[in-house]
Amino acid sequence: MIFNIIKGLHILAVIAWMAGLLYLPRLYAYHTRAAVGSEMDATFQTMEAKLLRIIMTPAMIAVVVLGGTLVWLDGPRILATPWMSVKLAGVLFLIGWHVFLARSRKALAAGQRDRSERFWRMTNELPFLAAIVIVLAVTTKFGG
Repeated sequence: MIFNIIKGLHILAVIAWMAGLLYLPRLYAYHTRAAVGSEMDATFQTMEAKLLRIIMTPAMIAVVVLGGTLVWLDGPRILATPWMSVKLAGVLFLIGWHVFLARSRKALAAGQRDRSERFWRMTNELPFLAAIVIVLAVTTKFGG
């Protein structure tokens, strides 16, 4: 019973984190059009900071803690399965992307526009592509 509750909470945390990972680059795409120091610039800065601080980072931490708990409850042998290696590689990519987005938020807040609107639109779907790989690895449990 406790395993299923933790798994359900893990899935909910993943949904919240993924929502933020998909939405934040879209905000950046629009933010790059806002004049530095304008009211829109300030509005985007507030939206981006709150999304990261209130939703994305707590959700990411919950994903890692709950996922680690599931591995601990299931036994460390699960870490040796090919599908889990693929899942963990995907999670590491998502954590790296999260860190990149957080650093990019600071750059945008400082008035730097190092990345174009086109860049943000093109990279917007990277987390979803990672999610496809992760979900298919978990649901098929290939090689396990």
